[in-house]
Amino acid sequence: QVQLVESGGGLVQAGDSLRLSCAVSGRTFSDYIMGWFRQAPGKEREFVAAIRRSGITTLYADSVKGRFTISRDNPKNTVYLQMNTLKPEDTAVYYCAADRTISALTSTRTWSSWGQGTQVTVSS
Repeated sequence: QVQLVESGGGLVQAGDSLRLSCAVSGRTFSDYIMGWFRQAPGKEREFVAAIRRSGITTLYADSVKGRFTISRDNPKNTVYLQMNTLKPEDTAVYYCAADRTISALTSTRTWSSWGQGTQVTVSS
């Protein structure tokens, strides 16, 4: 089983930037497709971004496209989510996810491993 630990969350103002990190251990990081999801209070967990093993292919939710960038550093066993031009509606707990063979990247039901989450709060 792979272990995921998120960090980098915090309280920022609208328009600010944050970079989330997810450190992965327990298995060979480069074997895993990585993703970021988020869950706002009272809402279901939703897809944010995903990146395939090579780091070349990425996918974003429409709500974050052009503002967020997912990347990975395979030698450091870490995936990142650079979040720019943050909005109050980006406020949520952000979760890192991993899977070796997933095809339905945007579904929460198909990812096998999850981190504990990191809180991001954007004030207006």
